[in-house]
Amino acid sequence: MDVVPKLLEWFHSSGGHLDQSSVGFSVFPDCGRGAVALKDIPEGHVLFRIPRGILLSTETSTLPGLIGLDRWRDAKMHMGWVGLILCMMWETAQGSTSKWSGYLDSLPKTFDTPMFWSDVELAELKGTSVVDKLGKADAEQDFTEKLLPLVQVSTPTNADAMNSARRQSRPDIFPSETIPIYYTLEIYHVMGSRILSRSFDVEKDESEEDTETDGAANTSLGSAMDVDLPQEETESVHDGDSQHADEDEEEEESSGVSMVPLADMLNARYGSENAKLFYEKEDLRMVSTKLIKSGEQIWNTYGDLPNAELLRRYGHVDMLPLPNGELGNPGDVVEITADLAVAVLQTDEAMTKERIDWWLEQGGDDVVVLESDLEIPLALVSLIRLLRLTSDEWEKTVAKDKVPKPKLDNEVLDVVRAVLERRLNEYPSTLNDDIQLLGDETLSLTKRLALVVRTGEKRILQNTLQKIKIQQLDAKKGDGNRKRKADEEVGRTSKTRRR
Repeated sequence: MDVVPKLLEWFHSSGGHLDQSSVGFSVFPDCGRGAVALKDIPEGHVLFRIPRGILLSTETSTLPGLIGLDRWRDAKMHMGWVGLILCMMWETAQGSTSKWSGYLDSLPKTFDTPMFWSDVELAELKGTSVVDKLGKADAEQDFTEKLLPLVQVSTPTNADAMNSARRQSRPDIFPSETIPIYYTLEIYHVMGSRILSRSFDVEKDESEEDTETDGAANTSLGSAMDVDLPQEETESVHDGDSQHADEDEEEEESSGVSMVPLADMLNARYGSENAKLFYEKEDLRMVSTKLIKSGEQIWNTYGDLPNAELLRRYGHVDMLPLPNGELGNPGDVVEITADLAVAVLQTDEAMTKERIDWWLEQGGDDVVVLESDLEIPLALVSLIRLLRLTSDEWEKTVAKDKVPKPKLDNEVLDVVRAVLERRLNEYPSTLNDDIQLLGDETLSLTKRLALVVRTGEKRILQNTLQKIKIQQLDAKKGDGNRKRKADEEVGRTSKTRRR
């Protein structure tokens, strides 16, 4: 069933404006539903306007106020995404009486993201960083410890606890018969995936800091859409990371995370952006950033993410022509943990912990990124040199309060090479094996997606290792030439002396 007509009807009735002579919606073979130019669209053209009042967030939903803001904060619903997930669950449970019913009905109900893969399917992602970033266990802990206590009546054993539970429960807001329908773990994951793939991070204007307003979006949080401020604004733009943030991020209030109707309909592809969402005082405006020819897809941007992140967040990958003639994502990267350098160097455990802790205190990361330019990360070089310091050198380094300079000599290059080889061995198959498998047209979607991610990362590792080998061979040849020249010079000197 095509949900677009009902969505547009809701959008227009809610005060939104779409230039229907310029923008249409269609299903594209490789990326599903998206926006298409119905005629040539000039640069700077406003494609649609979204009133701030129809953004869906914990600020605009009435649920937090019904529960009580003190109770809401006591339950830590203002931290992370669990509060917005509950708001979306509750708004869905209201059916047609919800302000956002026409929008919520248009959102996807199933996802191809690894959050919903089986263990067998996830095994295909071994070696990548995708599985470790899913945060499924953390999500389910939030569901059990934060969300459920708000929506269901507990069954304590003693009378005092039972009376307390009754006082805190709100069957007027969460009728018991709705809980197994709208507030399940499965739906929790679906709502979280909707936020991960479609939400925006909304920051208030300075003029709004002391007033309760609907808010306005100025940046994307793990979203298909990127947002720019007007030139006179100075607020920063940044991307979010994961559906379930780490502990530090969880401590931050996230009332600004919002669902932005219609803006989340646009697809994205590496380097293809031709439209951008701009922040205004009263609304958000999707504006063309270049000429868009009739029939072309209207693309926003994910921020040119690697395929591992595209798969984790959105359930798809980019396959574009690469400079070497192959297909892949130019933005692919390989994550390398500090543990690999430690394992290669086989350093003392206590010494390693002390130095890694100091490295982190200095602003270093425990994960470095190898990119498709095949340049060895300077942070990896500095870290290796730090771990190889003698005790005296270590004490001097701490006294100077500066990490070692990323000087890449032959000994460090040997360690880098061993680290990358160890990283490559973390995958269960070789690059050639994966390339051959990709030619199998009977592959399942999940296996094909996993193969694309793996091959992209393995190419970077293998090509970087090949580059290192060439560098080392050139260095040996250079040493040999220098030694030969030195020997010739010694020979000439000896002959002169004999004469």
